[in-house]
Parts: sequence; structure tokens; C-alpha cells
Amino acid sequence: MKIAIFDTHKFEKSYFEAANSRPRPHSSTPHQITWLDARLNSQSARLAAGHDAVGSFVNDRVDADTCAQLAALGVRLIALRCAGTNHVDLKAAAEHKLQVVRVPEYSPHAVAEHAVALLLTLNRKIHRAHNRVREMNFSLDGLVGFDLYRKTVGVIGVGRIGQVFAKIMSGFGTEVLLHDPQASPDFAQQIGARITSLDEILKLSDVISLHCPLNDQTRHLLDTSRFSKMKPGALIINTGRGALIETRALIQALKSGRLGGAALDVYEEEAGVFFEDLSETGVNDDQLARLLTFPNVLITSHQAFLTHEALTAIAQTTLQSLDEFVGGRKLSSPAL
Repeated sequence: MKIAIFDTHKFEKSYFEAANSRPRPHSSTPHQITWLDARLNSQSARLAAGHDAVGSFVNDRVDADTCAQLAALGVRLIALRCAGTNHVDLKAAAEHKLQVVRVPEYSPHAVAEHAVALLLTLNRKIHRAHNRVREMNFSLDGLVGFDLYRKTVGVIGVGRIGQVFAKIMSGFGTEVLLHDPQASPDFAQQIGARITSLDEILKLSDVISLHCPLNDQTRHLLDTSRFSKMKPGALIINTGRGALIETRALIQALKSGRLGGAALDVYEEEAGVFFEDLSETGVNDDQLARLLTFPNVLITSHQAFLTHEALTAIAQTTLQSLDEFVGGRKLSSPAL
């Protein structure tokens, strides 16, 4: 099968090439991979000509126009190298008879552990201390954090990643609050957590970590109104999707001192910025530039998934989906 993988990154190629060269349960024939730097959108879709499938990443824009072009080129499968589907018009894909597959679980531990790393770094100001010491400044002024022990941690979104994060937080001796329409009472009981409302999490939590998908109900889940309900001095951690937080409202909450800080691995307008080297040109995004000026804001460039285990799983699952498609096996598609 010929697949054009869009938005290619150096860190993933070796994993795909390794998975493609090894025998797999449903195929002994390697797929023909074309690596493309361009993001998949309506302007670049033409690059998929001559291919049976396309590989898409988180910052592509697979809208109705893109789907129509792909179908016209003879593409039959869209393989997402991620779990989220918010960048794909699933209805349009179905109308054009494009099968969509994703990687529903690559490594929940990778993302959850990165969220913990962000929290510890932000709270104990490790990033600021590291920069000081490199400049031979060994002062401790301004580096005071707080014990996580006996603090309240709110987890919004209790899927695979949220559950791993909640388990880790329970190990710190925190009171864990869970919010998710599908939250399992058995899981909550297992780790000594409590399922509660979003408003109570905002009111009581010293730390709030976002692990929910992005959809019409969760877009700008944290806006001006919700920030005003939060416990003063609370920390926000977001390793989910950037648009879960309204950036303008976040900036105002930081400026007012309502928030104690924010650690973000995702950003509302990250496309065209994250995964790029802009060290020579700078960032042409006023809101992101403003966030970077706050000493109590920590930003990483959508790297929470970036572990050996996760990259291995993404490559293997993606190629397995291609194998099964070629073999005529029924594939599981994301729900509309």
C-alpha cells in the first residue's frame, strides 16, 4: 500500500521504518511510504496523488475541502498518528467514503508523566532555578513552592491518561477530585478519589489538570467565568488540547494574579509554531509571546507523547491499520 505521510518529523521516521521492515501479524510486505514535510490541508492535499492512504498529524487541517480532494485523487484511508480527531471533519470523510483510523492508545503513561513533570517544574520553579545556576546565580529568592502532600488536585477528563495522572497524584498523598461524565466509581474508590462537579473542582483545587478531548462541549472549557471561580493561586496543567483553555482569559487570570501559574504542553493556536524552529524569526503570535513573558508560565512544544514507547506504538498501530485495510478486515473508526 502506498501512503503519503504529511507533517513528517525527524523523530518519528526511524520508528516507522523499523516497524515497516519487520513482519507483522497481517502482512509480510512493507508499505511504500512517502515522507512529506507539508501539513495536510486543502492546499497540500494534491501531494497525495498516486497514494492509497495519507498519514495525518495533530496540526493538519483535514476539512471538507481536503477530504473531497483526497477522495478525488483516489485516496481511501486517512491514518491519524494521534488519538484526537478534532482536526478532521469526520462527517465529510464518511460522505467521501474515506476510512479514518487513529491511534486510540499509544502510551497514556507518557502524557500523564509529562503532566506530572510540568507540575513539579512549575511548582518548584525548576526551570527558573536551572537558568539561574547556569549564570552562576545561586540565590533562592523567588523560588518558593509548596508541598503537594495533602493538597487538592482536580482531574478533568478521566480516560486512560487522566486515570494514570490521578493514580500518580494519589501517590503524592493528595486529595484527588475527578470530573468526567464517564468517570468510573470503581476507579475512584480504588485510588481514594472523589467524583464531583466541575464547579467544585474549580472552587477547591490547588492544581487542575486537563485530560479531556476537544469537542463542542469542551472548547474553551476554562474561560473568564470559570477562571473567576477558581481557588486563588491554583496551578493549571494542560496536556490535552490547546483550545480547552481560552487564551485571552488565561492571560487576564495571570495578569490579575488569580492564577498561581500555568504549565502548557498545548496551545490554542499552536499550528505553525509548535514543532518548528523559530529561533531566527521569533514568534508571530502576540498571545503566545505574552504568555512567554510570565515567570509563572511554563510551555513545552506538544512533547508529552514523545517517548520511545509511544513512538513505537504509534508506528506499529498505524501500519497495522494499513495491513488490516489491505486485507479487507473491518476497521474501527472514530465516532462522529
